[in-house]
Amino acid sequence: MQTLPTPVNILHSRNPLLPFHQSTTTSPSTYPGNLRIRSKAKNEEAFKERKQVHVDYDKGIHDVSLNISGLKKDDISRRYRLRVENDKFQKDWDISQVVNRLLKLNHWEDCDALLNRWVGRFARKNFPLLIREITQRGSIEHSNHVFRWMKNQKNYVARVDIYNMMIRLQARHNRTDQARGLFFEMQEWRCKPDAESYNALINVHGRAGQWRWAMNIMEDMLRAAIPPSRSTYNNLINACGSSGNWKEALKVCRTMTENGVGPDLVTHNIILSAYKNGAQYSKALSYFGLMKGTGIRPDTTTLNIVIHCLVKLEKIEEAVKIFISMRDKRTESPPDVVTFTTIIHMYSSCGQIENCKAVFDTMLAEGLKPSLISYNVLLGAYASRGMSEEALSVFNEIKQKGFRPDVVSYTSLLCAYGRSRQPDKARDVYYSMKNNRLKPNLVCYNALIDAYGANGMLTEAVETLREMERDGIQPNVVSICTLLAASGRCGRKVDIDTILSASKSRGIELNTAAYNAAIGSFLYVGEYDKAVSLYKSMGTKRAKPDSVTFNVLISGCCKFGKYDEAIELFSAMIDLAVPISKEVYSSVISAYGQQGQLEILESVFADMKMAGCTPDVVTYTSILNAYIGAEKWEKAMALFDEMETINIQLDSIACSAIMRAFNKGGNPTNVLALAKQMRERKISFTDTVIYEMVSACSMLRDWKTAVDLVELIEPSFPVISVGLINQLLRLLGKSGKSDVMVKVLEWMEDGGPQPTYDMYQNIFTYAERSSGSECAAFIKQRLGSIKQNVMA
Repeated sequence: MQTLPTPVNILHSRNPLLPFHQSTTTSPSTYPGNLRIRSKAKNEEAFKERKQVHVDYDKGIHDVSLNISGLKKDDISRRYRLRVENDKFQKDWDISQVVNRLLKLNHWEDCDALLNRWVGRFARKNFPLLIREITQRGSIEHSNHVFRWMKNQKNYVARVDIYNMMIRLQARHNRTDQARGLFFEMQEWRCKPDAESYNALINVHGRAGQWRWAMNIMEDMLRAAIPPSRSTYNNLINACGSSGNWKEALKVCRTMTENGVGPDLVTHNIILSAYKNGAQYSKALSYFGLMKGTGIRPDTTTLNIVIHCLVKLEKIEEAVKIFISMRDKRTESPPDVVTFTTIIHMYSSCGQIENCKAVFDTMLAEGLKPSLISYNVLLGAYASRGMSEEALSVFNEIKQKGFRPDVVSYTSLLCAYGRSRQPDKARDVYYSMKNNRLKPNLVCYNALIDAYGANGMLTEAVETLREMERDGIQPNVVSICTLLAASGRCGRKVDIDTILSASKSRGIELNTAAYNAAIGSFLYVGEYDKAVSLYKSMGTKRAKPDSVTFNVLISGCCKFGKYDEAIELFSAMIDLAVPISKEVYSSVISAYGQQGQLEILESVFADMKMAGCTPDVVTYTSILNAYIGAEKWEKAMALFDEMETINIQLDSIACSAIMRAFNKGGNPTNVLALAKQMRERKISFTDTVIYEMVSACSMLRDWKTAVDLVELIEPSFPVISVGLINQLLRLLGKSGKSDVMVKVLEWMEDGGPQPTYDMYQNIFTYAERSSGSECAAFIKQRLGSIKQNVMA
């Protein structure tokens, strides 16, 4: 390895290796060993890029590459040509061939050996082309090797453009310190930085989020009397905007305009991106409106940012409208992979998983190659719904397409298994990720804790928390929330207090979501007083109760029969101007209903509608139960008519309440009509529903429907209560259907609750009165058998 001469010695000596313009005593033609000068036309031909196209129809490969030859053996001085002519190891490669061979080497292999076999190294003009070609390929390790080798060549002369290309490469790889080092090194070699040098340095600091450094570099540039270009301002605006400092980005944009450098489309896109990074989505849309007024046509990047902001503001229809317009054949801004990925994420957030897959398939159909991020978004959509089979299919497709699944991919698959109640498979995914040398992050550990906790495996969840700490990852408030929810599901009162103490000892400050989880867990295990105490402690902390907090507390109060406390909490919620959710309204309506305060209940119900909160079947069921409890049968039936008018989807609980209102109000016929609708809508028949149907048949003396009812509920005998079966048997006895009574008893003996002595005794009288003497004899025989078993 040759020793690199110091910059000062080179620049102040009459060394023949100096560039032509730095010598004042010797003409270029007298330099010993200097390059032989070609004509200008030949130089242009040597440095001209030529397209090379390779097509393989069998494999479906279409490859287009650019080739540049550079100066070759015939173009170098005679003494160098004589040195390499008889050396079989010296190769007269094109510059593109040298780059291709270098990139085939691993960066730790001997790149110098290959470069020392290249004849073109004796032509100084090849060096900038070589650096340009290899930096454009993006391989930073190979580029660094080539640059070090180049500086050790005798005919190398430091040039600004070479340093600029190297600084830009470091910027692309976010190597801030290395880029800054090259900037200082070029000045040591007496290469004066130009506008491109400063642009590249501002760019690399912007990528690293060091916007103050970028501002300081801009000031240095002005002190050096180098006028900033539009690219300079754009890089500085991007440096501020990428770190979310949108206000500083706007200041730079104003300065740019004041200095007579007008913004272009790139500037507008950077400003929009700054608003997006700063979560100023409404401002971004307003700026987009102003941008369209200037006559500048948005491109795909612009519209991608706008769609992202619309999705964040939940303006789904507008986002879809822009997406459809981008797919128009005449558009100048067609959608790219980022556009499709954003739309997939939008549908995932809305829970429209079918649309996620449809958009992904459309992207493939239009010839776009999905990125790993696209696959991860689709995988995350399936994971959010616990669709583990579909998630696994996408995960396998990632590997089939040549991508390497990252931590996000594994975490999404793990989450899919956790939500589909498969904690063992979630654990397997976790170990598979570690086996593939990927380090689980905080999100991954929290997903595994949730997978265990959701399935009642609290011990495993706590052990995962400890493993996370052993791996040097500190748990956060999400970890605590997950453990608190798991403790509540498992009914572990002691563990809830232990987890709260552990979070305090680790310095984890609970947020509103954590308090909600803890309050919900205490209520789940019956610790009402602790839940209320924790709620009151929120007043001394930064966490403020939200709609979820009050919903959990009010629902808990109703569960424990503390209706006065529920109403007090509702009043506190109104005083704090907390948005009232549908669930809170339903719970409060239930509380007023239990107290018989129908006027206030109706007032709250009216307020709910006025607030734009659409009542659901739970709300209506609460009001129905209140009317039934107060024996307001007409109001209950009128409320049912309202439910039918606005197409409220009924469930078993609502239907049983409505049937009870019909029976109590003297309309048993409507009960059987509603039962018919339930069969058509495939709503399940519960004990309460069947009880009301039996009562309706009894009032109507509709024995045929009663017999049909027996056949309807026969598959449910193993789970139907004995009291309901007793009522049904009495009804059949009154109707004289002794044979059906006996069939019911046989069904019970085969698989349902076993008939008791009292049950046979109660129906024996009905069997004797009817004409079924055989049935009476059967029942009498069963009575004797049961009596003997008891005596034995």
